[in-house]
Amino acid sequence: MCGHNDVCFLSQSKAVLCPMSGRPIKMNDLIPVHFTPLDPSLDRVALLNRQERYVCAVTRDALGNSIPCAVLRPSGTVVTQECVEKLIKKDMIDPVSGDKLTDKDIIPLQRGGTGFAGSGVDLRAKEARPVMQA
Repeated sequence: MCGHNDVCFLSQSKAVLCPMSGRPIKMNDLIPVHFTPLDPSLDRVALLNRQERYVCAVTRDALGNSIPCAVLRPSGTVVTQECVEKLIKKDMIDPVSGDKLTDKDIIPLQRGGTGFAGSGVDLRAKEARPVMQA
């Protein structure tokens, strides 16, 4: 308890909340995600020296922070967003499991930060004004 009153104690929840919606996450809402490794025939040293570690399960294009990706809910497979737009959305069938897909079955992945301010995010100033003045 924080010592303020009982309100602080009652407002703390043990539920894990979704970072996007703020609603509690249930176990049956979670799906396993399967990344396809680059090439299992490469030795360990070759894998450590490569930047790309995983590929699209369908096109075998390398995955990275700059590549928009999505998860297909029925199989949990990670594919590129380009693969979704050009191949998967035509038939709406999961190429790995063969299951019929809906728009809710294609889950876009949030790209990781690169440490640079302009890592694919559209940043705009809310107010135009001089920054430095003499």
